[in-house]
Amino acid sequence: MNIPKLKHTENNNFFLMAGSCAIESRDLAFEIAEKIKGITDQFGIPYIFKGSYRKANRTKLDSFTGIGDIAALEILQEIGNHYDLPTVTDIHESQEAEMAAKYVDVLQIPAFLCRQTDLLAAAARTGKAVNIKKGQFMAGVSMKFAVEKILHENPSAQVFLTDRGNSFGYGDLVVDYRNIPEMQAHGVPVVMDCTHSLQRPNQTSGVTGGQPKMIETIAKAAIAVGADGIFIETHPNPAIAKSDGANMLPLDKLEELLEKLVRVRQAVI
Repeated sequence: MNIPKLKHTENNNFFLMAGSCAIESRDLAFEIAEKIKGITDQFGIPYIFKGSYRKANRTKLDSFTGIGDIAALEILQEIGNHYDLPTVTDIHESQEAEMAAKYVDVLQIPAFLCRQTDLLAAAARTGKAVNIKKGQFMAGVSMKFAVEKILHENPSAQVFLTDRGNSFGYGDLVVDYRNIPEMQAHGVPVVMDCTHSLQRPNQTSGVTGGQPKMIETIAKAAIAVGADGIFIETHPNPAIAKSDGANMLPLDKLEELLEKLVRVRQAVI
């Protein structure tokens, strides 16, 4: 993993991408970053702080999308500098890549957009690391083409892939753990998104549902299969989170989970 400010890489541990779904406020973002940094330093886990500066893919017109692009990006940059952490955020259109790259260390391609050639190319041209989420409609073996698009534009790019489940009917997702080794065969690190893979989309309420009680199950299985990284969205009080609260892990449960995952990792390597 060639990412600036990434610590504990010598420990042969999985790495963690974690934070709230969206940047809701400076105070909340700092609270989450400080808590997770303390836990990951304790366990020697490489940590990348995650926060979306804008949520472009919302079900309802009046859903929360963000506090303003530059305001949120500046908070991400401030967290990265204050805690000496790498940061990651989503981009949605090609013109956003250059803007976001000025503030964060990793650009993330949302699952629905993983086939968008111009978006992938724009991310690659920034020189930043790129995390591509596997589409819910994609097989792991097919993600080699997304990797090729990045490396064609920037042969030295740091690329990794993230699984977040596959569509199962109209309102559920299922995780096929074959995708982890199949995507690792493309020569890149592979991450398991343990929270979005438990979403229940397309609810009649217009708010995506979830199964947060299953986060530990998904995470343990991913580490046992050999995932290189874990992605978890977390919040001090998911019930009042402004985005994706239904599938977030309560922040006070993260330490216990990571301790268990470290033990699983030690048992399988």
